[in-house]
Amino acid sequence: MSDTQISAFISAATKEKVERYAESHGVKKGHLVEEALLHHLQALRELPPDILIPPRVALSRTSFAKVAALVGRPRKPTKALRDLMAGKRAADEPEGW
Repeated sequence: MSDTQISAFISAATKEKVERYAESHGVKKGHLVEEALLHHLQALRELPPDILIPPRVALSRTSFAKVAALVGRPRKPTKALRDLMAGKRAADEPEGW
């Protein structure tokens, strides 16, 4: 199998992350990029589109303001969430789960 070189523009931040990961894990950047592409392409083939979470989310100024307001004033956790975090079984949860 012969290798083919591709060229792509990436942000300086992404380049830094690739270089840092490759150096710290002892892998070549080309190998890392190929594995990442194969992994991503497999996910695109096998997973429903609504399951995939994009690495970046673009928001309008209005949407960002709404998200920021929600984060700034989180709702109280429900009883079900408190029970879940405490390791309690839900009332309707079958035994053995």
